[in-house]
Order: sequence, then structure tokens, then C-alpha cells
Amino acid sequence: MRITTKGRYALRAVLSLAEVSSDGKPVSIKSIAEREDISAEFLEQIFFKLRKANMIRSVRGPGGGFFFARPLDKITLMDIIEGSGEGMGISPCACGKKRPCNRKGSCPAYSIWRAMDGHIRDFAVGQTVASMLQ
Repeated sequence: MRITTKGRYALRAVLSLAEVSSDGKPVSIKSIAEREDISAEFLEQIFFKLRKANMIRSVRGPGGGFFFARPLDKITLMDIIEGSGEGMGISPCACGKKRPCNRKGSCPAYSIWRAMDGHIRDFAVGQTVASMLQ
């Protein structure tokens, strides 16, 4: 499993937004980009995907920016990674996303990859933005 720059930046940006928006006021993309040393243009692409995944919302105009669409204890690490367009599968044969593995009945590695994939998913689902901030 490999989390790309997009996934890493998505997590950093979400945690940064959570730290500075404790009162629920919108936070500008520019301030998050500067705080995290991420290109504002790249961050806009990430936030567009997170908005489509119903994690964040935005307000336009002066004083506008981004804020959370759901409580922080209802947004998981899995939500962030998948919402940013990343995949969570440890191996294509284990997660079944691309196509079902036709060797799973005879491959001794299948059950190992499947178990590892399950542990990673359980961890990611168990980590909320609220718990990560503590």
C-alpha cells in the first residue's frame, strides 16, 4: 500500500483545518496552504474532492473558505484517504477493486494479503479527526 502525496496532503490539510476552525468559521484555502506549505492550487483540487465526499463545505466571497460538513468524530482517516481519491487496498487481489482474484482458492498469499488489508482498514476506520487531534 502506498499513500501518494495527495493522500498525505489531504490528511495534513484536514487536521490543519480542524485545528484552526474550532469555532466553525470558514478558513481560507490560502491560510491552510501557507500553514502546511502546500500549493494552494493543489490543495484546491484536494478540497474539491473532499467536498464531493461531503466532508467539508465552502462559502464564497470575503470571509469565505472551508469548514466541516460533519462533526470531527464522524470523519475517519478512511474517509479522508478515500475521499481524496486514494485507494486503501494493500494488494489488488486482496481488496478486489480492480477485479476479483481468480487464484484466491489456491494462492497461499491471498489470505495473508486479505488479513493485512483488513487490519489496515480497521485502523483507518477507527481513527477519527477528533481522535487524531488529541
